[in-house]
Amino acid sequence: MKLLLVDDNCFFRDGLVNLLSAYNVKIAGTAGNGLEALQKMRSLNVDVILMDIYMPCCNGLEATKLIKKEFPKVKIVMLTVSEEDENLFTAIRNGACGYLLKNFQAEKLLKMLSDLEQGEPPLAPGMAMKIIREFAGHSEMGENVLTEKKDPIGILTKRQETILFLVATGNTYRQIAEKLYFSERTIKYEIKGILDKLQLHNRAEAVAYAKSIGLVYKKQAE
Repeated sequence: MKLLLVDDNCFFRDGLVNLLSAYNVKIAGTAGNGLEALQKMRSLNVDVILMDIYMPCCNGLEATKLIKKEFPKVKIVMLTVSEEDENLFTAIRNGACGYLLKNFQAEKLLKMLSDLEQGEPPLAPGMAMKIIREFAGHSEMGENVLTEKKDPIGILTKRQETILFLVATGNTYRQIAEKLYFSERTIKYEIKGILDKLQLHNRAEAVAYAKSIGLVYKKQAE
């Protein structure tokens, strides 16, 4: 796994580089703002971006949207000082797969990176609930957002329903593959199909949506 670190605070950025390098994590490059990060992405083969939210020139929210448009497969984790930051939800909508508090310990950071390799994004329950509330909320036109989404039952194949249930109950891609006797590549392909059919953007939204419509309870009751 190769990382790009994006933060305008050079002291924090350099400290993170030293920390990760000490654990043999490959640092492909660093950037001080979102535009610089986009430029670096065009020349580097990066798997994961650790992205600060508040930066000059181009902040992490806008950078996430721009980068995911060009590089949809890259995993972007937001760096933040507080999980209560309302901008975190916007980051998820723009394509980020989770967030990491800046007061992390080395062990937690390494576990997060390991989980990412297994397809498990760093997303706390509080953020999942924010996503659910957004789906259950109302748009500026006064329409319920949930009415714009379809119940997955009948739209998804039985295999996809099962995979969505397993994702929503906290299983990693590897765990799902082992349980269903498929390859991880097949599971990732099915996840993409689920997102396309339900008009969702990322795994985090799929988890929140599955919970918001009661899919977890439906499958557990079967």
